[in-house]
Amino acid sequence: MEETSASEKFEIKLPLFEGPFDLLLFFIERDELDIYDIPIAKITEDFLNYIEHLEVLNVEVASEFILVAATLMRIKAKMLLPRPTLDEEGNEVDPREELIRHLLEYKKYKSVIAELSEMEMNRLNQERRGNLMKEIRKLSESVNVEAEMQDLDLYKMMRVFEKVVDRYEFEKNKPVHKVVQYPYTISGQKTYVLTRLSTTDKGRISFVEMIQESPEKIVVIYNFLAILELLQLEQITLHIGEGFNNFWVEKRSLDSETKEIEA
Repeated sequence: MEETSASEKFEIKLPLFEGPFDLLLFFIERDELDIYDIPIAKITEDFLNYIEHLEVLNVEVASEFILVAATLMRIKAKMLLPRPTLDEEGNEVDPREELIRHLLEYKKYKSVIAELSEMEMNRLNQERRGNLMKEIRKLSESVNVEAEMQDLDLYKMMRVFEKVVDRYEFEKNKPVHKVVQYPYTISGQKTYVLTRLSTTDKGRISFVEMIQESPEKIVVIYNFLAILELLQLEQITLHIGEGFNNFWVEKRSLDSETKEIEA
């Protein structure tokens, strides 16, 4: 009998979607969610897991998927903030409102895609009525090499050469867009913050100090989102300090939790 090798690779097939909104609608219909009350945390997790699986399979992730993933994370961060955004009339603004509007528009256009595709196929199968002799004469002129050579002169050759050079310069200098994936995750930065608090002598660390240690903008954003999630999970506490964006992060202790319960 032939034994199956432990290192044998299994092929994993994932459904490919036409765009990020197509993927979001799939999650909403699969889980029977209310499109007007989307659970952002669950949708974001499913969306990022799908992108990670594509990267494992070496499938190139389009820039619009990265943009929507960043939008979902931004909405999630806004919903974690304690102070809501208000409009001119003082009403609370739902951070999901713009996303819901785009999803409804995409769903509306998607519902007529099949009908438009059928109309396109029917139109392609039709042929317009023309003048047969005129078309035959036009085809004969287009393949008459001697007639074309008679009308050729140096000026026309220079114009053609100029167009070729211009097209070459345009293609050579055309900007190239490259999506760079940062090696940071909110889960990883949560571990970093907790480890940093456990190793400091003071038992707490200021946000300014964290920025000075890693001043890169993307790291600061991920650290801030990690702090918001840890605060929501009640694993840390914040102490407001003096100055702009200056606050202290401190790990919650058992004594403080006991005092809150007794109080």
